[in-house]
Amino acid sequence: MNREQISELAHADHPIKSPLDDDSVRRLLEHGLPRGDERVLDLGCGTGEWLLRALAAHPRLRAEGVDISEDALTRAREAASALGVQERLVLHHQEAADFSSPHGFDLVLSVGAAHAFGGLLPALAAARERLAPGGRVLIGDGFWDREPSHEAVEMLGNFTDLATTMDRVVADGWTPVHGHVSTRSELDDYEWACWGSLASWALDHPAEPDSAQVLETAATRRSEWLRVYRDTLGFVCLVLRRTSD
Repeated sequence: MNREQISELAHADHPIKSPLDDDSVRRLLEHGLPRGDERVLDLGCGTGEWLLRALAAHPRLRAEGVDISEDALTRAREAASALGVQERLVLHHQEAADFSSPHGFDLVLSVGAAHAFGGLLPALAAARERLAPGGRVLIGDGFWDREPSHEAVEMLGNFTDLATTMDRVVADGWTPVHGHVSTRSELDDYEWACWGSLASWALDHPAEPDSAQVLETAATRRSEWLRVYRDTLGFVCLVLRRTSD
């Protein structure tokens, strides 16, 4: 079973794919979409959960999503059709970094996908290129809540603490107009959901050839979370505007 299939199973009970509960997602979208008639782009949209929620809440909204997974985009199209918002959603099967458009976007989303661009600041650079004048960016990424172990850094990457993260964002030409730091409950709920979903699938499908692999993966990931990064990793979402247009 490949990485994409593992991810699909892991997020079956947590489709937002980030440590955020429904109220946090709703508030972040409210701050990112003050008018309700914006043109929105999600760079690394997956199954389109952010876009689908935005479209359902705002009948005048138009949205586009970019992702490399055709399976995820197929599920996004099916969900959009079920919600009746498919005519206002355009999906692109390609690398997010390669996406171009003849028009800018009022909100550019990239939550939990900064790694696809090489980090937070490169992700913001990609968003800036696609942002309309006066537009906003809604971005989410990890940070170190406490001093990490060498193993945590090796596993998850070179994050900084929250204050340093904010300093770098501001120095890059952005002004935060809203933000949300995921709570311990949100962080734990996300991890339990991911590895619990994997384990449940394996236990429910013992005859499948990948069952043992999936169960082992769930146990390994759960142990890594509890032993390596649970007490050090945080997650922050920011709604940003360019300091000078």
